[in-house]
Amino acid sequence: MSEPITLNVGGKLYTTSLSTLTSFPDSMLGAMFSGKIPTKKDSQGNCFIDRDGKIFRYILNFLRTSHLDLPEDFQEMGLLRREVDFYQIQPLIEALQEKEVELSKAEKNAMLNITLDQKTQTVHFTVREAPQIYSLSSSNMEVFSAHIFSTSCLFLKLLGSKLYYCFNGNLSSISSYLQDPNHLTLDWVASVEGLPEEEYTRHNLKRLWVVPDNKQINSFQVFVEEVLKIAMSDGFCIDSSHPHTSDFMNNKIIRLIRYK
Repeated sequence: MSEPITLNVGGKLYTTSLSTLTSFPDSMLGAMFSGKIPTKKDSQGNCFIDRDGKIFRYILNFLRTSHLDLPEDFQEMGLLRREVDFYQIQPLIEALQEKEVELSKAEKNAMLNITLDQKTQTVHFTVREAPQIYSLSSSNMEVFSAHIFSTSCLFLKLLGSKLYYCFNGNLSSISSYLQDPNHLTLDWVASVEGLPEEEYTRHNLKRLWVVPDNKQINSFQVFVEEVLKIAMSDGFCIDSSHPHTSDFMNNKIIRLIRYK
């Protein structure tokens, strides 16, 4: 075995051998450590690669064993795919494709459960009527909560790509609010006529939008319609042991299932 080499990948140090790094000569690492592509050094003299340090462990382990071993709860497949594409290790690219097909098959049968809640909240705010003239006002607004559970992590990611929070003038995907791969809690409000935009920010009130339709969700009816549309496009159907679609609007629990 060749002498050890220490790599600095995105600030994380790994120690391996030259023979491991060049085990696939046509890869990016094979080219870097055979002298075909110049390498950079950090302040300690270690070879530096400006890529994700955490994900590199799976790349390096594949070079050592020719097996792609991922933990059961691995949730960074998109990031891993980008890193694998960068390093251009063809057998690893093929192994990742096989792993994604395997995960897709495992997720074909799935359950989706949504619990809904709604309440009315009074908001007090100031209205500027003229320069240096303000008046106090108040208004009632509808506040919505949806607790979503799905056995399909991929479906929640799909939902996150369609639903966005509007807050402080910006849209942000609900994906960042995932509690874990299978649970998501949404809290939002309906728009209130006359309520200044800055008051939503001051009261920490988020509104919910569907993209790319740019449609605001101001009621549970619209929310359920949009979620049903997304879920059914992904193969879900209404659980026959629960109310018919026409009765969903009057219920606080929605359950859908998917069999493939």
